Amino acid sequence: MEIVSFDTLASTQKYLLEQLKRQSLQAPLAVIANQQHSGIGSRDNTWSGGEGNFFASIAVDLDDLPEDLPLESASIYFSFIMKQTLEALDKNIWLKWPNDFYINDEKIGGTITNKFKNTLVCGMGINLKNSQNGYRALECDISAQNLLETYLEKMEKFPTWKQIFREYEIEFELSRKFSVHIENDKKSLSDATLCEDGSLIIEGKRVYSLR
Repeated sequence: MEIVSFDTLASTQKYLLEQLKRQSLQAPLAVIANQQHSGIGSRDNTWSGGEGNFFASIAVDLDDLPEDLPLESASIYFSFIMKQTLEALDKNIWLKWPNDFYINDEKIGGTITNKFKNTLVCGMGINLKNSQNGYRALECDISAQNLLETYLEKMEKFPTWKQIFREYEIEFELSRKFSVHIENDKKSLSDATLCEDGSLIIEGKRVYSLR
């Protein structure tokens, strides 16, 4: 997969979406920036920061994704592959439902996905070296560029959703002592039921990640 690198971007995801709309770029493609000042975070927050941290977005054709992948759980799928990538580098992180990277009880990053026509765009921000955006850092020596290359190598094998979910189902238990924002309401995950498509049943209602 081609990687387009920048020193500074407002947002890797916004840039990639704009270029796809203009037909200047097309999937499969990855964009990475050393610095990002207006990145897209959860609930309309921004995810920004300086050199040393990870700011990247990836465009993938929907036809290349596993047939069993529920698109509403794409953020879980792409995030868990990144978790596996970092785990192989001896970094003990875990994925809080549906899209947040954690080390112990502290957030270090997250994932946002968007669909444009037949393309899925996945944006990721991870504090590799520097604590930013109010969150701690993983404090690892790997460069953002090398992490992206390693991640893409693993991602492009496109494991099935069933393979990913089998592992994530076990890890989900770590999320139970946390809460999640659902339509601006904070809901505890303590009694949530994780469904096979990655959605949750909370207080009798089915909730999808949609991130």
